[in-house]
Amino acid sequence: MEIKKEVKVKDAGRNNPLEYKNFPMVPRVVFGKGSFVQLGEILMPKRKHSEAPFIFLVDDVFENQELAAKIPCIFSDKIIFISAEEEPKTHQVDAIVDLIRSEFAEEPSGIVGIGGGTLLDLSKAVAILLNNKGGAADYQGWDLVTQPSLYHVGVPTISGTGAEVSRTTVLLGPERKLGINSDFTTFDQVLLDPDLTIGVPKDQWFYTGMDCYIHCVESLTGTYLNAFSQSYGEKSLDLCKEVFLGDLNDEEARDKLMMASWHGGMSIAYSQVGVAHALSYGLSYLLGIKHGIGNCLVFQYLEEFYPEGVVLFYKMMEKHNIVLPKGICKDLSEEEFNTMIRVAMGMVPLWENALGENWRDVITEEKLRSIYQKI
Repeated sequence: MEIKKEVKVKDAGRNNPLEYKNFPMVPRVVFGKGSFVQLGEILMPKRKHSEAPFIFLVDDVFENQELAAKIPCIFSDKIIFISAEEEPKTHQVDAIVDLIRSEFAEEPSGIVGIGGGTLLDLSKAVAILLNNKGGAADYQGWDLVTQPSLYHVGVPTISGTGAEVSRTTVLLGPERKLGINSDFTTFDQVLLDPDLTIGVPKDQWFYTGMDCYIHCVESLTGTYLNAFSQSYGEKSLDLCKEVFLGDLNDEEARDKLMMASWHGGMSIAYSQVGVAHALSYGLSYLLGIKHGIGNCLVFQYLEEFYPEGVVLFYKMMEKHNIVLPKGICKDLSEEEFNTMIRVAMGMVPLWENALGENWRDVITEEKLRSIYQKI
């Protein structure tokens, strides 16, 4: 991947290119095969008392499965199984918060998210709302959260989203798809166990892995790039190439993709994503298309912006026999196209990262419509 030589160090949403943001990082992380068994030991010192439960938000694919039986649920702890078939929504966050508050007189000891990006984002958002007034939609944007989150832990069971390390929780709201971008969003603890990704369906593995790959491409070619984000992005990109173009065994691939996800998430935390993510938000908002495949559907048509990245993407698809669905947008009305365009155009920091402050000279409604019409 060619890196732009002229780099402007800039943080998303800030006008002064020399005003550096003091971004948070995950303070504690465990990595290793079988490390999930340490979760109970990790949580024990964080328990306030026996009546202050830990709430486990878990992908419902694990209901009645071996993993569910290993969750260290004791005292008054509660497991809530949640479908990850759809993108996480603001009203879903509010409903979970209301459920917890109505069922428990005591404030929980913390929230534990176990699953992919959907469950991790829901967990981060629930932890925020349990300590902040209002609803989730009130905090969609940059640095709107005023109070620290409840203690929260992330346990990814698929690799690629970077949600385990991100300061963002991306939610579909009543008017837009937009993250809660906050210093209080980041997990207090992450547990990375590559064994938890065993059994992920091939297409889901690929689409989520491509989310990581696209993170790298957009970060490394963006105007927000700096030495910090570049170092993480380059490492993540190298790992993605090993996983999706190399000949690793399954165990090596699981380990390396989990590390690629972590490094890719760190890269965009200190820079931004770009064109593919902006456009995929429009698809997700209108059609409910999941984030990973949405990025792939868009990225295949972005040669103008990421020529080398798109060529490599097609090689990865060919190697893994991936065929993307077609005709997704063929029956959409003019009004529906306009809705997707409005959502995409609203992602200003993403466009600024991709194309600079004068991005509107390049990006028009007609250009975005032409890309959506191909999908």
